[in-house]
Amino acid sequence: MQKNQKNVLKIVTLLKREYPQVKTALNHKTPFQLLVATILSAQCTDKKVNEVTELLFKKYREVSDFANASQDEFEQEIRQTGFFRNKAKNIIAASKKIYGDYKGKVPETMEELLTLPGVARKTANIVLSTAFQKAEGIAVDTHVKRLANRLGMSNEKNPDKIEKDLLKTVPRKNWIDFNCLLVEHGRRICNARKPLCLSCILKNLCPVSGDDVLCSFRNIPP
Repeated sequence: MQKNQKNVLKIVTLLKREYPQVKTALNHKTPFQLLVATILSAQCTDKKVNEVTELLFKKYREVSDFANASQDEFEQEIRQTGFFRNKAKNIIAASKKIYGDYKGKVPETMEELLTLPGVARKTANIVLSTAFQKAEGIAVDTHVKRLANRLGMSNEKNPDKIEKDLLKTVPRKNWIDFNCLLVEHGRRICNARKPLCLSCILKNLCPVSGDDVLCSFRNIPP
C-alpha cells in the first residue's frame, strides 16, 4: 500500500473515532427535501439554509407544490440563501422534471441525478450518500476542498479533480461518511482562517501543521 493511502486510512480512522455520529447538518425528512436544501446550500451556510427551509417545507409539502411554485414568490422565500434567482429557477425546473419523468421520486443514480437542473456531482453525491446510502463518489464542498489540500490528499483546485484523487485513496466503504467527517472537522478545528493545530487529532499526519503555526497559516490554501 502506498504511503499516501496509509495516511488517508489513518485520517479516516481518527476522524471516525472523533465524530462517530457524524451526519449532514441540513435538516430534511425526505430525499427531495435534502435535494432542495443542498441546492440552496451553495455559497450559503447550513444554518441559514435550515432557517429558510423550516418555513419552506411547511408551505411546499410535495414535489408538485415546488413544481407549481411562482418563480417570483419563490425567489423571495429563498432570498436569504443568496443567488436566489438561479436557485429558484433550478429548484422549480428540477421539481418539474422529477414530477414528470420520475413520478415524483428523486432518482437514485448519479447519471439520472445529473440530468436535473442545478445538480452537479457535489449535490448528487450528497443525495446519494445521505438519502440512499449509496457510495458512487465523494462530495467536494469548500470544507473538503480545503482539508484535502491541507492534508496532502490532493493538490488540485477543481472539485471534480479533487474527487478523483480522493476516490483513489479513500476506501469505498468510507465514501458515504467522508464528506461529513471532513466538514465536521473543518468547522470545529481546521477552519479557513484560524485552524486550531494544537487541538487537531490529525496534527501528526498533516504536512502543514505544527506548534509554530497555530492560528497563523501562511501560503496555505484557504
